[in-house]
Amino acid sequence: MRLFPLIAASLLALVGAAAPVAAVEAEPIAIVEQIAQRLGETMDARREELSRDRNALNAVIDDVVLRSFDTEYAALLVMGRYAREATPAQRERFTRAFYDSLVNRYGEALLQYTRGSVVVLPFRGELNDRRTTVRTQVVTGDGTRIPVDYAFRKTRSGEWKVFDVVIEGISYVTNYRNQVVAEIQKTDIDAVIERLEQQGLSAIDANAG
Repeated sequence: MRLFPLIAASLLALVGAAAPVAAVEAEPIAIVEQIAQRLGETMDARREELSRDRNALNAVIDDVVLRSFDTEYAALLVMGRYAREATPAQRERFTRAFYDSLVNRYGEALLQYTRGSVVVLPFRGELNDRRTTVRTQVVTGDGTRIPVDYAFRKTRSGEWKVFDVVIEGISYVTNYRNQVVAEIQKTDIDAVIERLEQQGLSAIDANAG
């Protein structure tokens, strides 16, 4: 699955100036650019260290990237209709496992990343003052342009946060939800949560080893 390498690549490569946009769009674009700048500087300065120390890499991802990602909302979207059927404890466990999976998969992508470039596309009046989209294109080494869109929502506290990334028309949330829902239908919510939690523990054990 190449969604995460492209997400990481687009964030790390986004160093150019954004196109003029409406005021509602300024903050989400600024968030994307700030993440990109911080990640790019960090990876350039600490790539060798972070490749050896996965815990340190995860801490960077947690601090720089995922604080701007609405993991709770995204996790509910991934669970689909089963979010309504789940208990509060199940939703909390699933969100935590989902968050850990994001951290681990982002780490793999960043360590494999080769710098490219990203173009922020002009604002087209997408959505409204509660939800909006930052549209970009990742330009690869051979000149191919890959569309990468960041879906933002404004939280109750007034913060803009990313809740989905759409690459070449494929939504990460929708793609992941299809997998999770299919697995829940074959087993149950607890089995899916336990698998995700075990994956997180296995990743920790592998890093420690």
